[in-house]
Amino acid sequence: MTTTRPAADGRVETTPRASEQGVGDLVRQATEQMSGLIRAELRLAAVEMKEKGKQAGVGAGLFGGAGVVALLGVAAIVTAVIAGLALAVPVWLAALIVGVALLVVAAVLALAGRRRVGQAGPPVPRQALDSALQDIREIKERAHR
Repeated sequence: MTTTRPAADGRVETTPRASEQGVGDLVRQATEQMSGLIRAELRLAAVEMKEKGKQAGVGAGLFGGAGVVALLGVAAIVTAVIAGLALAVPVWLAALIVGVALLVVAAVLALAGRRRVGQAGPPVPRQALDSALQDIREIKERAHR
């Protein structure tokens, strides 16, 4: 069915109703909607990857801190061995205690870093991928109707 109305120059205009749109218009609208949907999914994937990267970065920083503290611990233990061999007095015991304490701190930092890297999960935008798959299933279901 069409709608008729007078035009400004006196002619009569006829326009198709929304339910009578041509196949070309419907394909154009579907293409625009799919394009918008894909752009939205890509934005979601970017946000998700940024968050995962941030988690992995913090974990890597903690691993780096653990490495520095472990290096200091090893230096203290080496100092303790040298002091123990050179003097054979309790000074080496103090250096050994400091070295062991630094290694304990390094172990705690390493465990915290491992936990943070594990929390980041695999570098796959899981939410965006799941959402895109859901969109595809929905489109297929509607296409079969």
